[in-house]
Amino acid sequence: MTTTQEASSTEDGKLNGLLSKFDDAVRLLLQAPAFTKPAKLPRVLDTARRVLLQAGGCAALESRAADFESAGVFAGSDWATPQYLIPSLTTYSLKSADANVVVIEALSELRLLAVAKGNVAHTLISQEQAHHYLTQVMAINLWLLFNAPSEAERETQGRLANISRQLFQHLAERIGYEFVIDQLIDEIWRILKQRPIQVDAIKQMITQIALCQANPDIDLGASGHGAGRLVSSLYGPTQACREDPGVDVYSARLERMDNATLQAESTGFARAMHDTGLVSPYHAVLLRYLLEEGDHLLSEALGLSSTGRDCLLCYRELVHALIRSGVYPATAQAVYGLALLLERGILYQPPVAPAMWRQLNLQLSEWSEGRLSLAYGDIASPRARLIEGVLCMLGLPLGVGQGNNPTCQSARALSMWAYNDPDYLLQMVTWAARDDEIIMHFEGQPISSNESISGVAAELPIDLDPVSLIVVPHLDRIYAEMGRRCIGREGDPHRWVNPEFHGWWSGRGFSINVDVATGQLTEVDTFIRHFYASYHPYYNGNQPLIHPQPAGIAVTDSAARFIGWHAITILRASLDPNDVMRVYFYNPNNDSGQDWGDGVKVSTSGNGERFGEASLPFEQFTSRLYIYHYDPLERGELATVTDEELERVKGFLHRSWGATRLPPTELQADQGPQ
Repeated sequence: MTTTQEASSTEDGKLNGLLSKFDDAVRLLLQAPAFTKPAKLPRVLDTARRVLLQAGGCAALESRAADFESAGVFAGSDWATPQYLIPSLTTYSLKSADANVVVIEALSELRLLAVAKGNVAHTLISQEQAHHYLTQVMAINLWLLFNAPSEAERETQGRLANISRQLFQHLAERIGYEFVIDQLIDEIWRILKQRPIQVDAIKQMITQIALCQANPDIDLGASGHGAGRLVSSLYGPTQACREDPGVDVYSARLERMDNATLQAESTGFARAMHDTGLVSPYHAVLLRYLLEEGDHLLSEALGLSSTGRDCLLCYRELVHALIRSGVYPATAQAVYGLALLLERGILYQPPVAPAMWRQLNLQLSEWSEGRLSLAYGDIASPRARLIEGVLCMLGLPLGVGQGNNPTCQSARALSMWAYNDPDYLLQMVTWAARDDEIIMHFEGQPISSNESISGVAAELPIDLDPVSLIVVPHLDRIYAEMGRRCIGREGDPHRWVNPEFHGWWSGRGFSINVDVATGQLTEVDTFIRHFYASYHPYYNGNQPLIHPQPAGIAVTDSAARFIGWHAITILRASLDPNDVMRVYFYNPNNDSGQDWGDGVKVSTSGNGERFGEASLPFEQFTSRLYIYHYDPLERGELATVTDEELERVKGFLHRSWGATRLPPTELQADQGPQ
């Protein structure tokens, strides 16, 4: 036996010995009563740490994923609900000096890798979702694949830094480097088509791609096509900043440009911004410089149509003040928000312009300033951050996301107000940011956010856009209090809460197809017929939806299994380019493109969607709907909904979330004669 073979044999023996100890620790954890599990967990994590440092350790633990998860390794932690994990947060876990945090993050990725490869079936996350998550995790943390531990990492983490790198080498080998890059680029473009307000995670991904492309030691093969536009949109949209010279150098170059060159710069920035939805820091520098150069160039740099130009000229002083107060390299996305706000023409609504002036002069409370600084740092002032957030929310009302929080009701309300009632949104921002209190009314009685006991979210959410960061904690408590005031009433509380919480335009008619007490389906035929009669243009006299309406859906995974109830907004129903009747809706869950199983795949582009909209064919959408509002005075003809259409919707329903909710009589009919 050679020396190399002996060393390999010794390493294999060491790994096998550690795996035997790991299996014993997992077995003890599995057998322990719930109240003693926390005492057994450290042994599992410590042994796992030693396994992860060995060659082949990641593969060995991947094969044991089902065992250590069922034993309770993730119980009681954020990792217990993998469907809610946020890829961008993995960076902090993997950089942690706490060995247990690093190890449990690594075990979570290996668990999801086993799911993604089809070796483990998980009840909370599908194979596709696990694969999608890991692709994002790898993209955000590409530096772990190609860079040795830095001095700071070695100082704070020691040998722990090697665990993250061994883990990512294993992930890359199992998923494939080229696939990760190409998948990442496709994924970035898919998300950008939805025009989210929060783009920091996307910018991180693009930065990692740029670093990989610039590194001569990294061979990406044939992958990476389509990355050029993404990288240039942030780091070199125009000729004068093509080599990413830094904002100070670029600012000096602007001083030497003639009018024709400034025109070319303005057009180039506007084209890149509207193409991707991303704004380069250089664009903010240009916009501030153009304040002294004339509104024609300002309009060009914002990429405005005649509608936007007219609005800019009419409200010139306000627009200039917004740029001076809210547009900086650190708040560059404010440029896109401002451009779309002007294109919407909402400044022509009498209350909006005065409310925007009030926003510019708003004195933020100490709590609000602290929240904004905690979330975004001190590169830009809290006041500038909030102005950026207001501009983005009013410009992209369908780009609001709920973050990693159960606050879909509050996110939906903010989106609906920005979309339908912008001055009301600005009033809410003022109350929350200045007064640390919002007062809303429920059936004539005031509800203070300060006096409400608690909200839906267990902790104050931090991973939100600036407006949501300030307002959502107040809305969440008020929404929960409205629900508490409905305790004892028969039926679903949303019947009374939604119109009071979201606005007068929410229909007072209410339909639900689930019995609240039993969870069983009820009156499904009537529910479907009423929905068609209220929303389908062929059955409601071709009446377009006037105001966005709150609704609730039963979310399912790619296997059509029920996941939970979720709040959305119905925006419109119309024919798509292929003459298929679709429902277009807003989903506040950060990414609307989802596979809900049984062929129900939510579309976000290519089927007539506007930015931020999701859509489904009318039948498929109805099959996932469980509550909706309508105007009881404007219902269409129920009888004209055909039995064939009814049965198709019920087929989608019974094959998915309704499969276990059929009343006994329907269950027998569905199964046929015994």
